[in-house]
Amino acid sequence: MIELTERAAKHIRDFLDNRGKGEGIRVGIRTAGCSGLAYVLEFVDEPDANDERFVSQDVSIFVDPKSMVYLNGLHMDYVVEGLNEGFRFSNPNQKGECGCGESFTV
Repeated sequence: MIELTERAAKHIRDFLDNRGKGEGIRVGIRTAGCSGLAYVLEFVDEPDANDERFVSQDVSIFVDPKSMVYLNGLHMDYVVEGLNEGFRFSNPNQKGECGCGESFTV
């Protein structure tokens, strides 16, 4: 299961509305950074047949089966701190992260 806060869901809905199309977002992982894994977000116009679909705060979230092992239980928020803003991930599977916070390990 993947959950969004209301702030994260609003941000995603606003982007989808501005785009004028899209079924939701895909959350995945890729190999990157000094800790090994990084989150990847992309818009979904047509879901893949193998994607798992979750709905949180009226937003569809799609996850490929390989990423699901690492993302099950993920909680996403959207935060604004001073001049910085972006998604904050709370992942119960995460065992550590690099010093800059760009990558994580499970």
